[in-house]
Formats: sequence, C-alpha cells, structure tokens
Amino acid sequence: MAEATEKVRLSAARDIPFNKLVLSQHNVRKIKAGVSIEDLADDIARRGLLSSLNVRPELDAEGKETGLYRIPAGGRRYRALELLVGQKRLTTTAGVPCIVSKGETHEVEDSLAENVHRAQLHPLDQFRAFQALSEQGLGEDEIAARFFVGTATVKQHLRLASVSPRLLERYANDEMSLEQIMAFSLTDDHVRQEQVWDTVSRSHVKEPYYIRRLLTETAVRADDRRALYVGVKTYEAGGGVVMRDLFDEDRGGWLKDPGLLEHLVFEKLQADAEVLKAAEAWKWVEAALDFPYGHTSGLRRFYGERTEMSADELARYDELKAEHDRLDADYAEASEYSEETENRLGQLGTALDALNDRPHVFDADEVARGGAFISLDVKGALKIERGFVRPEDEPHSSRYDEGVGEFDGEASALASSTGGIAVSGKALAYDQSEEEDDAIRRLPDRLVLELTSARTVALRNALANDPMVAFVAVLHAFVLKTFYLYGSDSCLELTLQSAKFSQIQGIVGTPFAKEIDQRHESWGHDIPKNPAGLWDFLIALDEASQQALFAHCASFSLNAVLEPGNRRTRALAHTDQLTRSIGFNMVDAGWTPTVDNYLGRVTKARILEAVREAKGEQAAQSIDHLKKPDMAREAERLLDGTGWLPEPLRLPAGDHAFEQSSNQAENATGRPKDKAASIDDKAVEPTDPQAYLTNEEGAVGTSPE
Repeated sequence: MAEATEKVRLSAARDIPFNKLVLSQHNVRKIKAGVSIEDLADDIARRGLLSSLNVRPELDAEGKETGLYRIPAGGRRYRALELLVGQKRLTTTAGVPCIVSKGETHEVEDSLAENVHRAQLHPLDQFRAFQALSEQGLGEDEIAARFFVGTATVKQHLRLASVSPRLLERYANDEMSLEQIMAFSLTDDHVRQEQVWDTVSRSHVKEPYYIRRLLTETAVRADDRRALYVGVKTYEAGGGVVMRDLFDEDRGGWLKDPGLLEHLVFEKLQADAEVLKAAEAWKWVEAALDFPYGHTSGLRRFYGERTEMSADELARYDELKAEHDRLDADYAEASEYSEETENRLGQLGTALDALNDRPHVFDADEVARGGAFISLDVKGALKIERGFVRPEDEPHSSRYDEGVGEFDGEASALASSTGGIAVSGKALAYDQSEEEDDAIRRLPDRLVLELTSARTVALRNALANDPMVAFVAVLHAFVLKTFYLYGSDSCLELTLQSAKFSQIQGIVGTPFAKEIDQRHESWGHDIPKNPAGLWDFLIALDEASQQALFAHCASFSLNAVLEPGNRRTRALAHTDQLTRSIGFNMVDAGWTPTVDNYLGRVTKARILEAVREAKGEQAAQSIDHLKKPDMAREAERLLDGTGWLPEPLRLPAGDHAFEQSSNQAENATGRPKDKAASIDDKAVEPTDPQAYLTNEEGAVGTSPE
C-alpha cells in the first residue's frame, strides 16, 4: 500500500499593525510599472486592501523573532499604505491583513513566485468588466477615474466589448488578434462584421487595414469633398450615421449613408446656385457636383474687368509696400532670426495680396444674357465659372458686339448693294454689263479676281520672308479660333479643330485639365474683348508671351485619342514623336492607376498582369484569390507610387522607325534620304494602336505580326 501523501499546510493569516511592518530588500520588483503608488493609495482608501501582504518574521542574530515582519511580496501595497499613514488617513497601529510565511523558501523566491504566478487579466475580461459597469449606470468618466485610466481608454474598451459575440469568442480562443477586433469595432453592425469576417477568413489577407477597407467600402470618408461641403454636423442632423475608428487615424471617420449625403449636397448646391443667380443677376446658373470636360464648348465666354484701386486704397498700398520693402531689406542684413519680424512680414504680405486681389466686375448687359456653372473642387469648396453665353441668348446683331458676330454687316451690305466684293470694309465695284460712262468705271469681277490673286501670291512671298509676322499671323488665327466663338477675321485659311471629351468621366479633376483651365482663363482676362483689337494686342506682346500663347492655342488641336474603327496610325505615331520631343510621360503628369480609371474596368487577368509587372510575381500571387472588386482595390494600393502605366499610355519602346529608315537609306546610298521617302518607307508601325482596343466580347486585341 502506497504511503499517504503529506497534507499541505497553509500559512496563517492575521492582522499585523502597520508600524510592525518593514520592506524586505529581497523584493524582486525593482522597476516601476502599472498604477502609480498615489493611485493605488486612493484605490485602497476607496475599496480597502483587496490582497494581503506576504510577510516573514524578522529574526535577530540568534534566530529569535524581533517582533517586526519583513515584506518580500506586496511592497507597492505597503508603500501605498505608508502614503495613507503620512496623509493621516490611516493610523500607524491599523491592522494590515498579512499572510505570515515560515517556510523554508527564501524571500526572493516568495517575491518572484507571487509576481510570476499571478495571471494577467485577459483583455476581453477587462472589456466586458467595463461594459458591465457601464450597464450599471457608471459613466465613462467615472469608470476612468475609478481605474486610473483615460476616458479615451474606457471608450475604446466599451467599443471593443460591443463587437459581435461570435467574433469575441474567436478572439478569446486566440483565433483572432486584438488588432483585428479593433478593426471590426469600426461599426456596430454585427451582421456586417460577421459577413466581413467570413470573407476575410477565406482570404490570405487578414490584415486590419483590409478589414477596415471592407467595412467602409460603401461609406464616404469625412474628408471627402462632398462631406466637407455639407459638413458632418449637417449630415448627422439629417439622420446620417458616422463610423469612427477609436484605434487608428480615421481623418474624421466615414459617413455610412452616401445616398443621404448626395441628397444634401445637391440641395445645398441648388440653394447656392439660386443665391449666386440672385446676387449677381445672371440669367442662368447650372449646378452639378461635376461637369464633364468640355462642358463650355459652343458657349461664348466673356470676362469681367478688374476694379481699380481707390485713392485711399492706393495710398494704403504704397504705405504697406514701403514698410514691407524697408523691413525686408533690414532683415536681409540681420544675422539672427526674428520671429517678430517674420510675423510682421507675413502680415504685410497678406495685406498687400488682399489689396492686389481685386474683384472682377462684369458688364451688366452681358450678365443679363449670360450664366455661370457652379460645382465643387477637390477640397469641397465652391467652384464658380462665370461669364458664358448660350447661342440662343446672343444679341441679334449683324455687327461684332464685343466679339460676337461673324462678319461686318455694313461691309457685307455695301458689297451686296453695289454688286461688288467687300475689301477692308469698302466695296470694289464691278460692272456686269459692257456699258461704260464718264465716271469711274466699275471693275469687272474677273479683273478683281486676277488682281487680288496676284496680291495674294505676292503677299504670301512677303510673309514667307518675314517669319516673325508670319508667326503672329498664325497666332492671330489660332487665338480667334480658341477664344472667340465666332471669330474668323483672319486672311489665313487655317483650321484649328479640338477633340471633345464630354462623354469621358474623370478628366475634369485631373491636375493637367485644371492647369489648362487656369491658363485659358488667365489669357481670357488679358486678350481684348473685341477681336478687332486682337492683332495690335498680339504685336505688342513680348516674344516669350507670344510663344506661350501660341503653344496654348496649338495644344487644343492635339488629338491622340484612339477610337474603334479609326486607326489614325501615322497620326498616332506622330504623337509618340511629339511626346519624345517634349520629354513627356503620364507618370510625371500625375496619372496613377485607380479602381475608377483602370483597375475596376479590366479583367482580373489584366489586374494581375499589372501588379506582376510593377511588383513581381509574389505580389500578384498575394491577391490572385480575391474577388475582382477586392482585387482591384488591393492592386490600386500595390501600384501606388510604382510608376506603372497601361499600354495605351506608354511610349512604345524603340519606336524610331522614321529615324532608322532614314539612317539605313543614308548608309546605303551615302546621302541622306529625303523626308517623304523616309515616311513612305515606314510600312509597319512598331505597335498597332488598335491592339489596345477590345472587341465586342471584351477580349483584348493583339498586335499584328
């Protein structure tokens, strides 16, 4: 029969007066951690001592008890009691619950065992404990005060405790991480949380950012221009709910009801449009979140005149400018930084800018027949485009009226009444009969035709010998076509066509489209309202300004659009040549692949191909299991900053066919080949532009052999 197991004997517990306790030097806790001694003392004062001290009798040199007790485990509690004694909130003789140990173990072992064997509270238990206190009626601030944590921490714990019980159970079983639970706490919709977890659990990507993305895919960020325009408070007042992330930077959260937000946006836009129309007396004001690129095509644009400064404003401007220049000059010679001087210079600069930024005043008659477009810019501010006249609102006049009209009515009428040809506003008479009289004889139409033909040829020759005037003449024709809706007052028969992209979404907000609009409006303010004064204006411009305006107008005729059924092979090849000459690429222009402009509109194979080209096979494999919407969003993140471009936006590599054919001809004959022959010899393009287009079934075309 086995020997009986020796029974465990527990150390006795008793109250020991505080003044009989001393700290042991063998306590293993040396580093401060957890709640401060002050907070622990307040907690003991509120709810009493929840854990006894572990003590050992102090022995003298002969091994006899001295009546004192050393504390190897519970030093922080002792110091908190000591603080209460010092504050006269506890007497020195108050009994302290203690476990008196007389075992053979060392004090160091006792101290280590108490700290090591103590099981930390699972975070979920703490979350639920805070939730229970909240359900008992304790406010967040009161809970925070009782447990010496911040109110934000209490909010976080309560939010985590409100996650779906199904997910919390997985967290308790270590099947989910705390970071994942934090991500799921973004919404209080348990059904949605569980739907997303079902998706994530089947995916290789289980990161918190991915969970947040799925939870907010139908929501709108609070820093979206629509939300900035309406205001989150207005949205919430309308019954909208905002999801806020307590654990990560959320930039104001997410608005859960895009439909409500859109409704509020359009309501406010319409109201702002009515205010603008009434305040400035426009005939019409159109409002939209966005207008398609080229929405002003076919409308005449007129501009306001900048108001001049009053005498008082001029005096104020001169005073501020003098102070700014004097202070700036003195500061430039100073050896030390002066915050006061910097601030004053900034104030003076702001005041000068305010005086310089003069409002534009529009002609009242033009405003009465004109209108404006009101939309939102990328920052949620109103974008107002003023001064457009519809064709049906143009005044019925045969003469140019501030740039309106296509011909001079008086000259035309004179030519018609005399049966002659109008030249420079006067009629050259010609005789339709053979009768002559003693007065000035009318010129036959054949003779007038011959004379003016000779003049035309001679003038062509003279113009060819004066490149500067020829440049201005072409510029004059370009500006007429670009800025004046009906302008045709040029003897140069040039055509300046401009491709329209009104059916293409997303171009308006691009940085390059904005730059074009800003440049066009700037020139629009500078050029004369009436095209009759345009020639003198252009002649007076300096050479750099002439070239800048010429380039701006010429740019409107550029068309590199690839259309189904319209090969334009050589024109598109010239696009590549021009691109190389400018040193242009779409990456520098600010284009980057997104779900809207590319990734969400191609097949999964194309998405994976893009990621593979930009980031490698491993990156492609990390998303190849995802559904297309999720794959597109992940690909957008992976491709950001890589400079990857789809084929239609790339400059074909090694496309030097014109140059190569010319060089080959020169090598073969010993003399340069003429340009026409070089072009004619280019029978095969390096890349067929139509290869980028898809057939009716959406299959990707392939380049010809």
